[in-house]
Amino acid sequence: MAASQTFSLLAFTFSLLAFASTVSSHNITQILADSPDYSSFNSYLSQTKLADEINSRTTITVLVLNNGAMSALAGKHPLSVIKSALSLLVLLDYYDPQKLHKISKGTTLSTTLYQTTGNAPGNLGFVNITDLKGGKVGFGSAASGSKLDSSYTKSVKQIPYNISILEIDAPIIAPGVLTAPAPSASLSNITGLLEKAGCKTFANLLVSSGVLKTYESAVEKGLTVFAPSDEAFKAEGVPDLTKLTQAEVVSLLEYHALAEYKPKGSLKTNKNNISTLATNGAGKFDLTTSTSGDEVILHTGVAPSRLADTVLDATPVVIFTVDNVLLPAELFGKSKSPSPAPAPEPVTAPTPSPADAPSPTAASPPAPPTDESPESAPSDSPTGSANSKSANAAVGVSTPSLFTALVTIAAIAVSVSLCS
Repeated sequence: MAASQTFSLLAFTFSLLAFASTVSSHNITQILADSPDYSSFNSYLSQTKLADEINSRTTITVLVLNNGAMSALAGKHPLSVIKSALSLLVLLDYYDPQKLHKISKGTTLSTTLYQTTGNAPGNLGFVNITDLKGGKVGFGSAASGSKLDSSYTKSVKQIPYNISILEIDAPIIAPGVLTAPAPSASLSNITGLLEKAGCKTFANLLVSSGVLKTYESAVEKGLTVFAPSDEAFKAEGVPDLTKLTQAEVVSLLEYHALAEYKPKGSLKTNKNNISTLATNGAGKFDLTTSTSGDEVILHTGVAPSRLADTVLDATPVVIFTVDNVLLPAELFGKSKSPSPAPAPEPVTAPTPSPADAPSPTAASPPAPPTDESPESAPSDSPTGSANSKSANAAVGVSTPSLFTALVTIAAIAVSVSLCS
């Protein structure tokens, strides 16, 4: 290998090493914890679970409010409305101070986290960013007739080009966001919401079994519902529910809900077993999660199910549709094989002659087959662990592994160069 080629390979390798060393995930609450001026804003990011959504994304800009501006917003509205207002302050793009002052034609529209909720018709989920005269930058709702009611104040923190945190002096006011009804009003008819979302079978089962009352009693402290569509109940492999006892039907329906508020962002970053309303201790009736891109997959121990759509996300309640009925292993898992019989006493065999001895290169006998399928694997299995880390990391790069591989390449290149 020519010296020039070796040098080029080494340069490329070390540039990748430099990149790998700078790639990392971000944690918005940890970053803001160093700034007491944003303690209220930071607290509401945790309460509304917006922090999880922010941490799950690779490129993002957070427009923060100081304690005074946050107090004026939070003191007048319920948590669900505060979450919507704060979602408008999370831009799905990277803006640092330099980029703010180099906006093409002086103005642009940026997509916000509020746009991803499905509750933002028209331009309601977009923010207008305009570079004003005198070095000022204004922010406002992109909805028709809206004003630039907020201004850039200062830079707080940048991790290029992963996350940027900028302070603004006031919340961005989008039409109708601050006057949205509280979740108690929205949940006056859970069954109506489910039927409208194509989950009539599930809604009818909740009513006939009495489990609807259990759901309603959990609303105040937090509720997450995974509602199978009508088509999901008709799918092949779904057991005949008429053959279940009343207690089993109740457990099945309670298994489709959590006694906590866990929106999609929280499910994406989850890496632990999740207790359901049916959980009765000892790890029974739990769920685990994994991610595939932006999708969240629920694992029951029998078969996976994907989050399809969000029917309602109004803190502290969130209702999702799922594409498969969640079948808990406690009700529908395969029965365990009987314990094997005790092994017979070993028989002493004559010592083999050297000619009969096995070759050192002989292949080892294959491992005995296992009855466990990948679906029934524990949540801390290598696959589950990798999925959890992928969901938690802002950029899905395993830096230690990449570092090791690249160092190896560099060592090989140097060795070849010295030998040639």
